[in-house]
Amino acid sequence: MKKSAFYFFICISLVLSCQKKEAQINKEISKTSSISEKKTEPKLLEMANSATILSKKEVPVLCYHRIRKILAGDSSDMKTYSVTPEAFAEQMKALHDNGYQTILPDQLYDYLVYDAPLPTKPVMITFDDTREEQFTIGAAEMKKQGLKGVFFIMTVSINRPNYMTKDQIKSLADNGHVIAAHTWDHHMVTKYSGEDWNSQLVKPKRKLEEIIGKPVDYFAYPFGLWNKEAIPEVKKAGYKMAFILSAKRDSIDPLYTIRRIIVPGGWSAESLLKNMESSFNKQQ
Repeated sequence: MKKSAFYFFICISLVLSCQKKEAQINKEISKTSSISEKKTEPKLLEMANSATILSKKEVPVLCYHRIRKILAGDSSDMKTYSVTPEAFAEQMKALHDNGYQTILPDQLYDYLVYDAPLPTKPVMITFDDTREEQFTIGAAEMKKQGLKGVFFIMTVSINRPNYMTKDQIKSLADNGHVIAAHTWDHHMVTKYSGEDWNSQLVKPKRKLEEIIGKPVDYFAYPFGLWNKEAIPEVKKAGYKMAFILSAKRDSIDPLYTIRRIIVPGGWSAESLLKNMESSFNKQQ
């Protein structure tokens, strides 16, 4: 009996000792896990204010409209807004050969708002008005040079003769370009009231998202014209940034007045590089 009691006592002691050690181990694991979780907890990024955004070096943003032969009977406006296929090809090659890398709106947004890094020589290439040659010539030439672009689409023109089809727009999005909104029918936002905001800002965004299956977060004002009343409506419609042309940016909402320059028909590749340098290397 004495031996049995002794062995029983030994067994109980061993069990209690093991339980105590296991509890200590679990406590240490829990403590380590808690520290680990704290270390990997994502840090909330602080958004830059308007003054900080305005103080940052501007990224060159180019705006193209037509890529076509310039004809003898063309109006001065048509000549301004038209770049020949040969000139466009030379300009894309010049950008590539001079070390420029295309960025897209998400990268520009993160740079302006969160100070995210950009390539050493960034440039953004944008196209307005949905013209088919932007797909057949523009995207094809950019592909040769490893460049990507942003296509601002006015939805009234989709599937019309000489304009892009839904399939072409979807193809651009699927191949790494960005599809963005340019209103329904290109009316100036300075003239909008009432239902106009919905039909020109909200519905086009929704339609483009249905076509490409991705969010449409960016917008370009027709003719580059905007006013103080437009910006709250653009925000309300769900756009993260909006693009103007070469006018001065708004001091309160610089994200909704991102500057671009039109590339006119008379520029050579060398002219393009010089004008990019002079227009975007100075702080406003």
